[in-house]
Amino acid sequence: MRPRQKIIEMFSTFVELEGDRFSKWLIDIKLHRNIQNCLESSPFVPNSENFWALHWYKCWREQSNSLARMHLSAYLQEPNYWAAKKTIAKFTNSQHSLADYFQMANAEIETILKNFNLEKCSSLKTYATMAVPSRLKDILRQRKEADICTNWALLRKVSKKQLLEALAQAGLSPILIAQYRLAWTCFKELYVQNQPGGTKSLPEPEPQLWEAIVNLYNRDRQNQLTQPTPQCTREKMEQWLTQTSVYVRGYLYPPVSSLNLAISKDDSTTTFDLPDPSSDSLIAEMIAQEDAQNQQNQQFQIEGVLLKKLQTLEVKTQEILKLYYQQGLTQPQIVEHLQISQPTVSRRLLKARESMLSALIQWSQDTLNISVTSNLVNDMSIALEEWLKVKYGESR
Repeated sequence: MRPRQKIIEMFSTFVELEGDRFSKWLIDIKLHRNIQNCLESSPFVPNSENFWALHWYKCWREQSNSLARMHLSAYLQEPNYWAAKKTIAKFTNSQHSLADYFQMANAEIETILKNFNLEKCSSLKTYATMAVPSRLKDILRQRKEADICTNWALLRKVSKKQLLEALAQAGLSPILIAQYRLAWTCFKELYVQNQPGGTKSLPEPEPQLWEAIVNLYNRDRQNQLTQPTPQCTREKMEQWLTQTSVYVRGYLYPPVSSLNLAISKDDSTTTFDLPDPSSDSLIAEMIAQEDAQNQQNQQFQIEGVLLKKLQTLEVKTQEILKLYYQQGLTQPQIVEHLQISQPTVSRRLLKARESMLSALIQWSQDTLNISVTSNLVNDMSIALEEWLKVKYGESR
């Protein structure tokens, strides 16, 4: 396939899934025409996917260009597809399908673009390959928390900005938004003072607390609402807050079926005879080779980071690591071999792992611009343990 044709397809085609299987590629005619015109009018521009990815990224960032966003959405179809495959393989008991995860990944395009830092990572695809699986894990964790979070706990932890965005998204009038906001403010002020922190199962307010919330609202409405409104009753207050929690939940944790798809089938699209992203075809092979090269470069960098940190550890700690990973000794056996205490062995092993994990996390932040999450730290910790086993195993 010619390099120029490959660029056109990368930035104008979208995956369509049927159930949990690849169905076909859809080509957006407008995107196809736009990228083709750009290439024809710029004959000396390199036929490089990374060049065009960064070009559209800069257009999106500097001009909020919606066409650039769509080009990038098309470009990130394959990282999103593989992130969905990886996620469904890891969470086998999840209620979501491959199509659900793929849809979630596509809906995260704005987050991925906003978090991408060109000064720290020169490849958008490399960043997305690392960031999208992490985002999907965070989304699943948040959805799980939301499922067990009561309405009152949700209203307590939501921010004012999120609340107003949720109410606006629900299509409420400015007058009603102001009433809901004041009701929430009164609820949060009094409910927080009477409830312990850090729980997702906060109960419904007691009758006395409801009365206090209503009284506070009726007092403050005179000064905080721009238009005259009738007094609120307990029934109305409970109705408002319950409905507010529904709006907030729908805004923060939208059901998969309501997420916006990257592209819809209409007269502006047509099917395109490209292979399944998971096939062994030429285009998949070419993309796989590029991804493999990126991964190999990353592995070399990671290897260097870990070896450098390993060399900075104290001699005694390095000796303990060799006995533990290279010779396969248990901690009691190391105690007997080195004639030191059990707490010392345990502490030095723990500190060594923490030091190397910290270096790995710092590298990820500096090089790939990856946000640190508990899921990412856990994955890196597992990867570090495997690296130590392999590294010392090579010396046996």
